[in-house]
Amino acid sequence: MKALIVDDNEIARTTLAHLAKQIPGLTIISQYSNAIEAYHHLLKEQIDLIFLDIEMPEMTGIELTRNLSGRDIIIVFTSSKPEYALEAFELNIADYLLKPVTPARFLQAMSKAQAIAESRKENIQVSKEEFLFVRDSNITRRLKMDDIYYAEAMGDYVKFYTKEKNFVIHGTMKAAEERLPKEDFIRVHRSYIISLNKIDTLQDGGIMINGKFIPIADAYRKVLNTRMNVF
Repeated sequence: MKALIVDDNEIARTTLAHLAKQIPGLTIISQYSNAIEAYHHLLKEQIDLIFLDIEMPEMTGIELTRNLSGRDIIIVFTSSKPEYALEAFELNIADYLLKPVTPARFLQAMSKAQAIAESRKENIQVSKEEFLFVRDSNITRRLKMDDIYYAEAMGDYVKFYTKEKNFVIHGTMKAAEERLPKEDFIRVHRSYIISLNKIDTLQDGGIMINGKFIPIADAYRKVLNTRMNVF
């Protein structure tokens, strides 16, 4: 598992790097003192995991995470302040570590991160032929990516809306987001992932796709506008 450490505090970076050395299979690729430099790194190289501070100059850890929406990256926040935890977990992060980080707590966070990495191999798989294979009533069915309009969270299930029929499968939105092609699909709400190619209209508060109004959460609006080249 390849990881970055992003923290403007040198002691915090050194501590995390030392703890990371104790985890088999975990490699710290680089360390950054600000989120903007880390973001440029992430544009060039696929990283599995980021240990990310929240309060940093120029760009906060939360802002960086939102800019990475749709990317296949596991986030573990590190902060000396607990008040950011609720907002952080709304971004579907793996864990929230309070500084100073103890070895025991670091191991717990890594256990969660590794479990997430393993879960990506389950429930939903994408083939090289641009098909999604889903388990439907104990039968694995092939679903063309181009047929998917959007996906909706339904508790412990995800419902895929397509041209012909709808599929309800056991799984999480995070797993669906990680498996759908990033160039064609984008998260716009905690409960919705949409196909950019299927958008009919963009209006205040939401999107219309195939006659369905889909809300856009404020946390995802900026990224969506950028992807759509909205001026």
